Amino acid sequence: MLAIEWDDTAGRDGHGAVRVLDQTLLPVTTAYRVIDRVDDLVAAIAELAVRGAPALGVAGAMGVVLAMDEGLRKGWGESDVSAAVDRVRHARPTAVNLAWGVDQVRPLMPEGRDAVLAAARRVAREDEEANRQLSRLGADWLLDRLDRRRLRVLTHCNTGALATSAWGTALGVIRELHHRNRLELVYADETRPLLQGSRLTAFELAAEGIPHVVQADGAAASTVLRGLVDLAVVGADRIAANGDAANKIGTVGVALACRDAGIPFMVAAPWSTVDLSMPDGSGIEIEERPGEEVTELAGIRLAPEGTRGFNPAFDVTPARLVDAVATEYGVAEPRSGRDLAEIRALALGAAASM
Repeated sequence: MLAIEWDDTAGRDGHGAVRVLDQTLLPVTTAYRVIDRVDDLVAAIAELAVRGAPALGVAGAMGVVLAMDEGLRKGWGESDVSAAVDRVRHARPTAVNLAWGVDQVRPLMPEGRDAVLAAARRVAREDEEANRQLSRLGADWLLDRLDRRRLRVLTHCNTGALATSAWGTALGVIRELHHRNRLELVYADETRPLLQGSRLTAFELAAEGIPHVVQADGAAASTVLRGLVDLAVVGADRIAANGDAANKIGTVGVALACRDAGIPFMVAAPWSTVDLSMPDGSGIEIEERPGEEVTELAGIRLAPEGTRGFNPAFDVTPARLVDAVATEYGVAEPRSGRDLAEIRALALGAAASM
């Protein structure tokens, strides 16, 4: 089940379109949005119909193609197309992958729409390859350090195929452990906002027959401190150069509990999520979503009238709490001296050898 893909025939006037699995309807309904207008893609991103840092990178790249196609249909000038691309690039502020995806293909616009589309498809293909590789490396790192035959894992938010072009990041590590018969049980936090853990992570785990339970976010620290899990693995929407990692709100509490319990806390993300231009996490913009997502449920008021909701979508876990950052180029250890600068050197060396 792909979260996002390009469909050559679905758009208007013979042009293609972005086909998005509408994740606001899962797990009750499986439906797709066929998008061939920039404003509709921006809305899908804002509404979390498509979400997850790597999937947003693919959306950004494909959004440039949409802008070019829509501009041709409507007779836009070059500045209008550029403005449409900017709307895609800035649709959500915290995840670096969205802007990264746009920036991967935007320089190819003078070469024509087909060149941009080919590059966007390459972004999707390479994301899956990166996810599978980082999952293998992350699983290797964990199994080298944990002697329990089958591991009990806590994860926060959704980081599987639904959040990427395919396979997954933190959930990809969990899948890898499961395929190696080294997984006992997954504790999936329900995850505010919009319960992406209970709606989406549990959906993916159930589909693959991976043993799991869903718990309230407020139970996570207790689960760790009671010794019920052996590690926590989460994704990220942006990782600063020093290893500070932005992820869904509630992640910091998990990391603090893991540090107190002395168990590994791992962040798993493709290199596209690493933002070396940002020295630390203090500069990461934290997206605030509508307060009604906290004070209401399915349109039913839960809090008293006049009570406003405070709804930050992300928090930033300090590098001092991060034992490992698993990327496709290697595993950084911010707390132990193997930092992202070393991983960057590995990345550059790998790129130079290609």
